[in-house]
Amino acid sequence: MTTKRITLQEINTFTQPQFVQVLGGLFEGPPWIVSAAWHERPFAGREHLYQTLCTIMYDASVEQQVELLRAHPDLVGRAALAGTLSPSSTDEQAAAGLHGLSAQEIATFARLNAAYAERFGFPFVICARENKKESILAGFATRQQHTREQEITCALNEVAKISLLRLYDLVQPDAVV
Repeated sequence: MTTKRITLQEINTFTQPQFVQVLGGLFEGPPWIVSAAWHERPFAGREHLYQTLCTIMYDASVEQQVELLRAHPDLVGRAALAGTLSPSSTDEQAAAGLHGLSAQEIATFARLNAAYAERFGFPFVICARENKKESILAGFATRQQHTREQEITCALNEVAKISLLRLYDLVQPDAVV
């Protein structure tokens, strides 16, 4: 990421609208997690901010958690093919090698996405930056065996990984004293 990263000191001084505007992209969909985290300021460090965000996510109702998962785009889905993903999602899918796929590979992803969504009621979520095409395809097969409750937990864990990497891209490491 080529943009200047912000400091935790800056984050701790933000108004709630500034906080939500700057950090809202850490999660897909409406910024309810970031909005709630603002009330927990000041943050002692980047890890404290991250833990606060994750606590809010994991403590949310199942309905809120599923809505968060539903905000995620399908891998190699319509948004990716149309070029309408968020810049973060575009970069993450490209890092996993999910750009320039053959028509057959795109069809495979479409079939797997549809089967997964039909079974669980939300898109397949995986931290693309930590995976490549082959491991993502294997993940579909493994995770289709989960119960819905297991898969909600697994998908939220992937959301936590995604948000951590996005946070690292956005916020400077804590100063060593």
